[in-house]
Amino acid sequence: MKKIFLFASLAALGMTSLTGCIKEIEPQSNYVTVDQAANATGAFQNFVDAITNTMAGKFVYNASSQSPYDYGYTSFFLMRDVMGQDITIEDTSSEWYTTWYTCGTGLGPLYAVCQYPWTYFYGWIKSCNDVLTMAGTEPSDEHKSGAGIAYAMRAMFYMDLAQMFAQKSYAFDKNAETVPLVLETTAVSDLATNPRATNEVMWAQILSDLDKAETYLADYTRTDVYTPDISVVYGLKARAYLIMEDWANAEKYAKMAQQGYTALTESQYTSRTSGFNTPDGNNSWMFAVRFKDDDPCILQNDGDSSWGSQMIIEVSASGCGYAANYGTPKRIDYHLYQTIPATDFRKRCFVDFAIDDMDNADAVDALSAYSDAPEGLLTTAAASPSQKVGGLELKFRPANGEHANQYAAFTVSVPLMRVEEMMLIEAEAAGMQSEAKGITLLTNFAKTRDPQYVYGTHTNDTYGGSHATGFQNEVWWQRRVELWGEGFATYDIKRYDKGIIRSYANTNHIKGYRWNYGGYNVNSGNVHPDWMDFCIVGTETDYNAACTNNPTPIMPTSDSSEFTWAN
Repeated sequence: MKKIFLFASLAALGMTSLTGCIKEIEPQSNYVTVDQAANATGAFQNFVDAITNTMAGKFVYNASSQSPYDYGYTSFFLMRDVMGQDITIEDTSSEWYTTWYTCGTGLGPLYAVCQYPWTYFYGWIKSCNDVLTMAGTEPSDEHKSGAGIAYAMRAMFYMDLAQMFAQKSYAFDKNAETVPLVLETTAVSDLATNPRATNEVMWAQILSDLDKAETYLADYTRTDVYTPDISVVYGLKARAYLIMEDWANAEKYAKMAQQGYTALTESQYTSRTSGFNTPDGNNSWMFAVRFKDDDPCILQNDGDSSWGSQMIIEVSASGCGYAANYGTPKRIDYHLYQTIPATDFRKRCFVDFAIDDMDNADAVDALSAYSDAPEGLLTTAAASPSQKVGGLELKFRPANGEHANQYAAFTVSVPLMRVEEMMLIEAEAAGMQSEAKGITLLTNFAKTRDPQYVYGTHTNDTYGGSHATGFQNEVWWQRRVELWGEGFATYDIKRYDKGIIRSYANTNHIKGYRWNYGGYNVNSGNVHPDWMDFCIVGTETDYNAACTNNPTPIMPTSDSSEFTWAN
């Protein structure tokens, strides 16, 4: 990994040009200030649009490198999720998310991957701050919705940063440090002495932003799910109160967020043409991003620098795609798969490991139950080190069922918030106040996925510390299955203070990285893996004297002995 040299917060707050917002600049400078741009016709809306227009499909970190993980917000889903146990990879030599899966010094402050969240998130935050500067402290009617969007998005971005960088979740330690706060009122001169905000300060700021967003978006009607509205604000509040373990408010806002939405049906969830690739035709997606056919990450590098290249395997005929053709598909953890009952339709999003014991003809026949291009799944498997189909994910489908043209197949949307998440937050929050009520809500939800669901199977899934109750373990399992690949794995492990288990009989994790981490069945202590506490890029701490850092993670030196499951 190359080392990086960039003062991150200064770049985030400083006067940089805004792609797609302004085309003319004053001749005496090579940048446009917010004040200058504010005078341009339609400028305010352009700045509002700029908040989300780099969330997917653009090379934000380094356009010239065309990095296969430099494609926006959903790339962070995979960075976080491969740190745990629920997603497995096979080839550390060609897998682009190896650094996060192997969890060693490459995640430290002197290496390039440390710069990714800093560049992306503080860039997005700067876009929010620009809008809020233009709107002023008392936005006009014309500017209220734009200010509301900016407040909502800034809250969401800081929620991500807080969860990625804090060594302890809010409920464990309100004084644990997160990241430096950079607001529209922050002066450039303050950045050199800008300390990491504590959990208490950070989450207070997040809630303050969401309160303002709730006010300014109260009467706003959006045209699509790619812009936040009041329901998304409620959803973000539900997430925030969940982290803070303010169960009453988490339940309240999760329930409010669900109004007007319905959970994905079995046919929608497992659709071969529209499964997890579009908000059209369902009433579940609350907020999303999309990859468009004119995005640089689609047009350049054969479309391989995109979410679709990493997560869509049904395009083997195209010859492109890291997941489909280059040997690096993401798979579900073997044990998690085995815990999903056959009566749960979500199991059909992952290829049965038993198919690997069949001959070729029978395998193609069996795979036709999963895909309209079953032979292609064998092609995908053959390119991988194991050459197996077991565990291949088919949750994220190619756009419109396109199997030959990756440029069309990869132009998908990806959900950032679904009503199912809100249902699970409501159930958990209610259950932490009245377990009987929580069990009822959780059971009602689970039966929409598995009519034969019976509560109680996963109450003993401790995976480490004792912070989570047996009821929360049941919720956690539902979240792991329902939200697989959607970026929540690390967040949940940290807030529940779980460990991970990669070493067990028949594991499909790679030798050398089969770690059981966290002191299982212990009764106290901080057990989540320390590599899930992101390091701050070294140049920030070099130039910001008040900014501390998290320790560089140290990779375990050997595989763990095989864990024996309780059930």
